[in-house]
Amino acid sequence: MGSSLSFSLKQARRLALAAQGFSGRQSPAPVKSGQLNRLIERLGVLQIDSVNALVRSHYLPLFSRLGAYSSELLDQAAWSQGRRRSLFEYWGHEASLLPLSMYPLLRWRMQRAAQGEGIYQQLARFGREQQDTIRRVLASVEERGALGAGSLSTRQERAGPWWDWSVEKHALEWLFAAGEVTVAGRRGFERLYDLPERVIPASVRNVALQSEADAQRGLLLHAAAALGVATEKDLRDYFRLDLAQSRGALAELVEDGALQVCEVQGWKPLAYCLPVPKMPRRVSASALLSPFDSLVWERSRTERLFDFRYRLEIYTPPAKRVFGYYVLPFLHHERIAARVDLRAERALGRLAVHAVHEEQPGLDEAGMQALADNLRQMADWLGLAQIQLNCPRASAARLRVALAGG
Repeated sequence: MGSSLSFSLKQARRLALAAQGFSGRQSPAPVKSGQLNRLIERLGVLQIDSVNALVRSHYLPLFSRLGAYSSELLDQAAWSQGRRRSLFEYWGHEASLLPLSMYPLLRWRMQRAAQGEGIYQQLARFGREQQDTIRRVLASVEERGALGAGSLSTRQERAGPWWDWSVEKHALEWLFAAGEVTVAGRRGFERLYDLPERVIPASVRNVALQSEADAQRGLLLHAAAALGVATEKDLRDYFRLDLAQSRGALAELVEDGALQVCEVQGWKPLAYCLPVPKMPRRVSASALLSPFDSLVWERSRTERLFDFRYRLEIYTPPAKRVFGYYVLPFLHHERIAARVDLRAERALGRLAVHAVHEEQPGLDEAGMQALADNLRQMADWLGLAQIQLNCPRASAARLRVALAGG
């Protein structure tokens, strides 16, 4: 498969950053729901994660691109009832919030889950062996409305670790994967499940069922638009498609002219992009990134695109951590220029900076000031009155000066 289109690495970065919504321009006016929804439509997916060291991960990508915004806007889009709801929860890229427009493209995944495919083996076995329990739990949801697993549990002993689920929790997870229930809301971080017909608008549920092949082509096209330029692995990872599903679909999209094969300087695999990509002259954004941001969640792509090796060290023993517990990459002017270990100390009203590590060639004075500005903006957004530097490195000393002078 030949290619007549090639990009320098700098051009590939610009395409990727622009596609991911990093324009570098944040309006001083309050963010409206329309802006938020347009950005999520563009990204296609927000990954959800339970870690709350700073703020739940699904809130951060919007802050990185839009600046300070009311988290209630996202809560309403995700979990309100009625016309304000524009998102749903499902397995997109891991547990995710997705635009309602993506619901028809994931029905095939729900059908596969109901057949025990594409889900954890333990859950698939539960689905085969515990249909009586599953039907009992579904009947409870039908009768009582939005329910969490805790309100259904019949277990008497104290629950163990998070993976030690009750049978009711297993049943709800199976029903969720199979599309027989969906998430109506959350209580704290606990999912509340209800029937899709009471949550997902009829106009979305009644869209004609697409074939698996058509839906997967649609997902790959959405990934291509969201990534700007990407390898086959990058594209299929975006919505967690497997190799067999994506390879043939990509060939068809290229043959149909919906995608174009291209080359990127220094990349061994061929890449793909939309026809006639619009090349930004520059991308001047500065932003702190969630570890689960779609710009960096595929670590090999992050290394290939930004020469930035990134590993999450939450589950690494403290003595073996290199950079810190909850480290956010700092994007500045088309490169990932630093990594910052942050924690929200809510009881003390402060944003704690436990480490600052600059990437070579380091941050110049303007870059360090941009990092300070981002930290101030984040502290304000989180309602934290102070920024506490808890690190002795020279980078932290420079950051202290930048914070004092801003």
